[in-house]
Amino acid sequence: MKCTIGIDLGSTTTKAVVLDEEGLVLGRGITNSRSNYDVACEVARTEALLDARFHLFERTVGDDPDLREKAGPFIEALRRNFQREQHLQQIGELEELCRAHARDTSKGVQRALDGIFEGLRTESEDLFGPGRKPRSDFFRDIAGSRYMALAEWWARKQEVPYETLYGLFDKSIIAVESRPPSTGLQESMAQALGRTLGEWKTEEELTQRLKSGVEQAILTNLTEVRTVGTGYGRARLPFPRECIRSEILCHGMGAHATFPETRTVLDIGGQDTKAIQIDENGIVERFQMNDRCAAGCGRYLGYIADEMNVGLHELGPMAMKAKRPVRINSTCTVFAGAELRDRLAAGQRREDILGGLHRSIMLRAMSLLARSGGIFEQFTFTGGVAKNEAAVAALKELVEENYGERTMNISASSIYTGALGAAIFALREARGERTPEPQTTGGAQ
Repeated sequence: MKCTIGIDLGSTTTKAVVLDEEGLVLGRGITNSRSNYDVACEVARTEALLDARFHLFERTVGDDPDLREKAGPFIEALRRNFQREQHLQQIGELEELCRAHARDTSKGVQRALDGIFEGLRTESEDLFGPGRKPRSDFFRDIAGSRYMALAEWWARKQEVPYETLYGLFDKSIIAVESRPPSTGLQESMAQALGRTLGEWKTEEELTQRLKSGVEQAILTNLTEVRTVGTGYGRARLPFPRECIRSEILCHGMGAHATFPETRTVLDIGGQDTKAIQIDENGIVERFQMNDRCAAGCGRYLGYIADEMNVGLHELGPMAMKAKRPVRINSTCTVFAGAELRDRLAAGQRREDILGGLHRSIMLRAMSLLARSGGIFEQFTFTGGVAKNEAAVAALKELVEENYGERTMNISASSIYTGALGAAIFALREARGERTPEPQTTGGAQ
């Protein structure tokens, strides 16, 4: 089967989308960009191609009337068990590296590592159990918080410095998250399939047909006919220049493909904010971007989360509990920490500070939207920050205050919008279609 791939190399995360010959999404993949752009590109592509296998299997069983009813729950269980296999593999790699770095440490540290990794493996049963979904797509986030909690307990029990155990994790995690799974697809899928079939109690004939469908999906040859890259780090992608597209063009096209009536797009990523106006074909007409400062973007929110010693995913829910949002004077990353500490010292609630902070971020975004041409009847919010419920609530409130009622679209896969646009350009070029040259005005692409 022929396919095209779009890769969006962002400052924080790298995303990949695989399309089939009809332009339908086959798979998506995401990884951290923080350590190595070249490796992040390959990891995201690998994850997207893995995801494509699940969609191929879904199509196969979906065509079988006897399996169609069971297809959804079975695929969900298979995917969950496959993710568990990958998670356990990465725990093993993390343990191997931690022990290598701890070679010259005390027996207490060694025993603490024994307890930590035994705990991580045991907890994976519950983490990927039926009906459960990890709160993050990234191994660092999933395993990191539990490693720290276990390390704190074992440090006390073995009377060793917690900082030593933390340091071992910090030295090892980048290498683990920066390489594709070492276990082959067929081996991992076979283990996941065996576990899934063990959970299911169904007729032998249906079991064999489900198993056959999985094997067919694994063995299907996916031929990449063209790949297009985009994003903040696109200059680092290992592609020819003709296979690189502006992130402005790709976000516009991706938003149009997801919501065809969209004419205004707001994207807030890790490093920048983009306000884009597109025509009825998804071609960019005007745009504005913030300057090189990351104020008001994902990196800024990550800095605030670090200052408050909470996970990035916790900021939105905390901000939604604000009763009297405070006015934030600066969203500059350099000064944010000092202002945050001053307000906390003054006795202001963290929830109220975060409520005001999210509104301040959205005020910056509204300024860009106004300079790009305003907000038309239907617009789309994309990027990682679109998953933050407090950011969405603040944006809706400000849009209504300034433009009246508008339809705001947010896809569950909004973080993949740029990669989707890149994959669409790749598909068009593979078909020999000419990519229109946009008549854009605004900040530099």
